[in-house]
Amino acid sequence: SNEGILYGVNGHNNSLVLFDRFTLENYNMVVFAKSGSGKSYAVKLEILRYLMFGVDVIVIDPENEYEFLANGIGGDFFRISLTSGSHINPFDLPFPGPDDDPEDVLRSNVINLVGLLRVMLGGITAEEDSILDQALTETYAIRDITPQSDPKTWPENVPLISDFVEILESMAGAESLARRLKKFSQGTFSGFFNQKSNITMQKNFVVFGIKDMEESLRPIALFIIMRYVWNLVRTNIKKRILVIDEAWWLMRSEDGASFLFGLIKRARKYWLAVTTITQDVEDFMGSPYGKAIITNSSLQLLLKQSPASSEAMQ
Repeated sequence: SNEGILYGVNGHNNSLVLFDRFTLENYNMVVFAKSGSGKSYAVKLEILRYLMFGVDVIVIDPENEYEFLANGIGGDFFRISLTSGSHINPFDLPFPGPDDDPEDVLRSNVINLVGLLRVMLGGITAEEDSILDQALTETYAIRDITPQSDPKTWPENVPLISDFVEILESMAGAESLARRLKKFSQGTFSGFFNQKSNITMQKNFVVFGIKDMEESLRPIALFIIMRYVWNLVRTNIKKRILVIDEAWWLMRSEDGASFLFGLIKRARKYWLAVTTITQDVEDFMGSPYGKAIITNSSLQLLLKQSPASSEAMQ
């Protein structure tokens, strides 16, 4: 075989299983396995082998399991927590490509941000949804980020969540939203949420470790990191693998699951392969998006399963 990496040995005839996931109709993979069955080991081997072929790999790591690997091969490990020095601004937006309409890029970014804010606020009403949409458009417009402005100036003008809260405070009917979001723009939470992005993803292997993030904030941090990665993927297209370990964290909120599904469905267009790993099969399958994610993943890796989840797995 002239292409592919080693996945294992064929049990029927002892030949090698050499395979390239980028030859499938989509490049996505789901990994289901119980704790201690070797799923992290299997995925780390796949990562190392694809890195040898020049494929970039990004890992979202809830348990800091990939830190040793990142340090060992000269990759970057970003520790994401309320007190860490690594910051990601939730208001970052992708740079429009040659075929992209700036208006569509801004619109899509605002819709995704409303989904993130819904997770941060713990749910919103239809009226609040409309207020957030208007306030986000105004927040970007005040910073001269509009369909008419030059996209080259967008990155230096990106607003912060504190700018957004200011806009909300000046709007009728938005007082409750402004109060609920203030904890992210001031005080303890602002150390992570109200900062300009200061990380650069120039290495072939990048890991975001979120183990030190407070448990209640992890789904929000996951969402923000995935938005950041998606913006990068859309701006600079090349062969990449995105590994989302313990993906059920994101599946717990409908907006997180919806964003993950949208990313998986559109990944192929941007040469992105998404690997979702989970040991909580029932949590994953309990979401309406769970089955859709499996349907949109041409490759399924099934390792040792818990007897309790075997029915959901079938």
